[in-house]
Parts: sequence; structure tokens; C-alpha cells
Amino acid sequence: MTIDLNADLGEGFGAWRMGDDEAMLDLVTSANVACGYHAGDPDIMARCFTLAKARGVAIGAHVSFPDLAGFGRRRIPYSAAEVERLVAYQIGAAQALALYSGHRLTYVKCHGALANVAEIEPEIALAVARAMRAVDPGLTLLAIARSEQVAAAEHAGVAIAHEVFADRAYLDDGRLKSRSQKGAVIEDPDWAAARAVNMLSEQAIVTESGKRLPTPIDSICVHGDTAHAVEMTRRLRAALERAGYQLLPFAPSQA
Repeated sequence: MTIDLNADLGEGFGAWRMGDDEAMLDLVTSANVACGYHAGDPDIMARCFTLAKARGVAIGAHVSFPDLAGFGRRRIPYSAAEVERLVAYQIGAAQALALYSGHRLTYVKCHGALANVAEIEPEIALAVARAMRAVDPGLTLLAIARSEQVAAAEHAGVAIAHEVFADRAYLDDGRLKSRSQKGAVIEDPDWAAARAVNMLSEQAIVTESGKRLPTPIDSICVHGDTAHAVEMTRRLRAALERAGYQLLPFAPSQA
């Protein structure tokens, strides 16, 4: 049994830092690295990619709306065609700095508001998949399980990895609970770890009410921008290993 553990990293900007990238890279198997639109810059990206390479951690472009001030969590009313180009732009930047750092980009994941929109709107989800196919058809889309992202990747002929979240609550329709609502972010690391292992064993999303929604699961996400991220990831990894899972990237690099 194998599973990937991913986290959102490289989310500082200039002299400002968020999270402990180095500690997280000792624990995860895939790193979603900000591409300069919601966070990140060339120096941070190159450092993350270099550290990831040294640890055997796969790397992905964490694409978003261009919203540094709002950390990419505000929807900006771009058209689908505009989204396609801004995603292509970020993938290109990530690929260049990955190669510069001696690593290779293998996947793409949407961040924040862009992820929320692509989760439910087919046109935006397809715009992301089209950008990936145009820039590098070998990339995998790390898609929110049971979302429009999955259908878009299938339609565009892009490889898919199905993702669930250890530290986010789910509604009964399978959607992530809005961060504006109480309980959207799970802060108890032991509960998050136990729920993640349960989801894996059942191959299903476990909703806030206890409902089970069947889905393949290729990767589990822990957000790297919270105060308890390192401890939660450490406990989650330990729980997965105790349950008999080997942690491996879903899209390893051969670079």
C-alpha cells in the first residue's frame, strides 16, 4: 500500500516567510510550490526546489489568481481564456526554476480561490487542464477528489491524482467547507490523522456529518501555512506508516 503526502510550500515573499518549508520537506513526499501569484518569488522557489531535490520530494506548480495581498483567497473575475493563460504562465515559471535547481516539475495543483472555483465550475477547471496540456502534456493534475477538476482532466487527456485533505472539513456534497465557516480547518492533529487513515481504508471522503463518499485517493494534503502544520504532518505521517502505508510521490521525478 502506497500513498503520497503533499503540502503547500514556498509561501513567503521577499524577506517575509510563512511556514517552515525545511521541516515540512523532511515529512512530505510532494511539495506544491507557490509560483509568485499568491506567494513565492524566484529565490524562494529555487530554494524549495533545491531542498526538495535533495530529499527526493516531488514538486508541483501551485497556481493561483494573481493576488499577493489576499494570499490568493479572493476570486478575481477572469474569463476561462484568461485563466488558461495565467496558469500556463505560472507553470512556465515553475518549470524554469525547477530546471535551474536541478529538479523537474511533475504536476500542477490549484490554490485558494482558483481551486475553489475550479472545484465546481467546469469551464475554469477545463481552462487549467488545457493550460497544462499545452505547456507540458506529461504533467499530472493534483485534483480535488470528486470535483469538476477530475472531469476536466479526463476530458483534456491529462493525468489525474485524486486528493483529499487531512486538515479541512467536508460537506455532504463532497465540497470543502468554506474557510469563512467555523470548523472548516481541522486543528486537532490526532483527529486529522485518524480521519485520513479512515478515508484511505474506505477509499471515501468522510464528511462532517459522517457520510461516506467513494473516491480513489492518491494523495493527502496538509496545509503548510498553519501554526501546527509541522506537528500535524509528523503525526499524520506516523499514523499512515503504522497503518502499513509506504509514503511515495504520486508523480516522481526522474531528473
